[in-house]
Amino acid sequence: MTVKAHSQSPFSLSETDCERLRARIDLASQRARRTGNATLATLTIALPAETDPVAVVCRSRRAGEPWFVFEQPDRGGSALACLGEVASLRDSGSERFANVADRWREMAAAAVADQPGDGDGVGPIAVGGFAFAPEGGATPSWSGFDPASLIVPEVALTRDEPGGRTRVRLTLAALVQPDDLVEEEIATLERRLSELSDGVLPLLDPAPTGRYLLAGGMPPEHYESAVARAVELIEAGRIQKIVLAREVHVHAPSEYDPAAVLGVLRDAFSSCFVFCVGREDAALIGASPEVLVRREGQRVSTIALAGSMRRSADPAVDAHLGEQLMRDHSYREEHAIVARHIERTLNPHSVWVAAAQEPSLARIANIQHLATPIRAQLAAPIEAIELAGLMHPTPAVGGEPTGAALELIPALEGLDRGWYSGPVGWTDASGDGEFCVALRCALLRGNVARCYAGNGIVCHSDPANELAETEIKLAALLPLLSL
Repeated sequence: MTVKAHSQSPFSLSETDCERLRARIDLASQRARRTGNATLATLTIALPAETDPVAVVCRSRRAGEPWFVFEQPDRGGSALACLGEVASLRDSGSERFANVADRWREMAAAAVADQPGDGDGVGPIAVGGFAFAPEGGATPSWSGFDPASLIVPEVALTRDEPGGRTRVRLTLAALVQPDDLVEEEIATLERRLSELSDGVLPLLDPAPTGRYLLAGGMPPEHYESAVARAVELIEAGRIQKIVLAREVHVHAPSEYDPAAVLGVLRDAFSSCFVFCVGREDAALIGASPEVLVRREGQRVSTIALAGSMRRSADPAVDAHLGEQLMRDHSYREEHAIVARHIERTLNPHSVWVAAAQEPSLARIANIQHLATPIRAQLAAPIEAIELAGLMHPTPAVGGEPTGAALELIPALEGLDRGWYSGPVGWTDASGDGEFCVALRCALLRGNVARCYAGNGIVCHSDPANELAETEIKLAALLPLLSL
């Protein structure tokens, strides 16, 4: 069976594409037989500019298979959406970033593929994320979300706007074993292409039947007690700052549809990283304002984001709240700790590190943050996965000093964060990539949503105020999940 060269579907391959695909799979097969190792083969084709990568993936995914969405609408409509899995890179422990990076580097170097920057070629990519803790995600609710888990998708759709021109591309991937037949690999990709469907995301039901039950993993009083204890430890000199998280459960009358939630999030939080990681029958979904690291060649960019305040529909009140945030000593101290830590982390690996002298306000739909963009020029190549491991966790999600804070967090919080506040993102064959911090997120499994939010605690933190601030952050998702 061969790929059909002529079809009305925008996802079909031309005769030339068919020939290229066959040649690449054949070469990958030869390499696999010669080395005894499975070899990755990919092919990239152009799609109509109006194609919505996220909608294609949400409409075309198979039950139970891995899928991935990573979109920042306000950044030139940037989007990455993926289906299926041809290879999996999993690990755990303190070396999980380095181990996954090594395996990806080896796989990508042997691949038969377009190279990033070669015309419309994308080349192989790996997508996924990491738990907050080295062994995080051990509880049943996080089943399928290993402490480190990147996958090479069978289908990846990307959208960007180079020079103001919208460009949408599709990349097919196959992991060719030494004894695989070329025609069978092509037939597998043909079946996958035939299943792809474009369209729009489903709407969120505005009036579902049945009742929602909202319950905390721990009572609110537990969080206030944890904050009070953290302040005592800070005053005693044990730590400078610690981030404490809450978990809130929503039990819905019917199963959640992640695609419908995604549609609302990308409209409401277009400046954020809107992401979804699907594993087994679960999906981690969120809208994060925080990039952990972006690597483009030797250039690295990140942001210190800490200290937050609610917003108001009244412009005058909203401006006043922003000014209050900029002047508050406790918030400024919390923010400065994060910014200094990031600069110290990047300095030994960089020719230069540049950060704004003063933080600015980063405003999103329901909350505003103190933000300091930070850029660096690497002194020697460090790939995106390794950079994520170097940066994670910043004091914005862990604490300062890092080691002391990480020892205290589990006992004070009393929960398994799983992938909450861990890195989520992608990397390519050149080592470029982008990881955001999984914030303002919820883990959906069946009719249960586990929502997460956390705050940075410093010496002047007030337990009641910190609890109220977590409610503001939870408001990014709770209204969508508990209609």
